[in-house]
Amino acid sequence: MPSVVGLLEQREIAARRRVDGLREEADRIQAELAAVEKEWQEWVIARRRVDTVLSPDGAADAGVQDAAKARDMDTQSTSRDAAKPRSQVPVWRQGMTSSVLSVDYQRILQALADRARLGQGPLTCQEMAAVFGMDVIPARVEALRSKAKRLVARGWLAEPAPGQFTLAPAAAGPGDGS
Repeated sequence: MPSVVGLLEQREIAARRRVDGLREEADRIQAELAAVEKEWQEWVIARRRVDTVLSPDGAADAGVQDAAKARDMDTQSTSRDAAKPRSQVPVWRQGMTSSVLSVDYQRILQALADRARLGQGPLTCQEMAAVFGMDVIPARVEALRSKAKRLVARGWLAEPAPGQFTLAPAAAGPGDGS
């Protein structure tokens, strides 16, 4: 008869393998998303250039300059807002959804949104680690704390008491989409 501890260890190992597999898949999807976003921006630029070429001669010079300015603005906007694998966290502003964040940050926001929806209080990073099925060890907890602090600094989360995190009032509004 197998021991209870042995059975628990087997299930823990299986769950950890599943988590690792899903994280690898999420990283792959994030990399694919970044590549497709780049391709999309190239098509936007190509369409604008064709529009410029096909415009009347008088507007051609102005169109080239306008297209260049628009391209620069799109590039800056995309680099600020787009989710890239292991990327920076954009500053939250009205109308921005959590989809601009990487998967890890989205998970944190979702856990806190679920908590708020249930009328429960703030979460600590240790509690987050447990919710995510992570080992509650200092390295994992500190990694979560770093991400949560970054979200606080960018206006996505609030820290009403040291080490306790909730959704920021503005980001928790109905337009947030998380």
